[in-house]
Amino acid sequence: MNVERLQKMAGVVRTGGKGTVRRKKKAVHKTTSTDDKRLQGTLKRLGVNTIPGIEEVLLINADGSALQFTNPKVQASIAANTYVVSGASQHKRAQDVMASMLAGMGGMAGLQQMMGGMGGGMPAFNPEGAADEPEDDDDVPELVENFEQAAQ
Repeated sequence: MNVERLQKMAGVVRTGGKGTVRRKKKAVHKTTSTDDKRLQGTLKRLGVNTIPGIEEVLLINADGSALQFTNPKVQASIAANTYVVSGASQHKRAQDVMASMLAGMGGMAGLQQMMGGMGGGMPAFNPEGAADEPEDDDDVPELVENFEQAAQ
């Protein structure tokens, strides 16, 4: 090999000046622990609390994919409107996940029975935001006497 090239390569691996020992291999610094500590510090400042007893979290995206967490660690700060879900996740199709959820509830009959137990099901959707009421107001009684004469 060329002597100049060897000296150039030797200069790259030195940790100090002339006369110091060469490094055997380049040290790889791990930054994941620092990022995790910064994240935990920020979450602590927000005042998140751990929510126990959550077995599954399912996040459904607009494109039809789903992100499923099984036995996750869930933390929440209601005041900051912040929810943290951490743990092992799986990417699935939303149709597959919803089908398994429906099967776990006992099919459509089980879903209808659950909805019936919740108070008759969901109300009808009205885009104007007004309740669907009949036009006749039978709940207002008729005026039978003149209150102005009684006040005099």
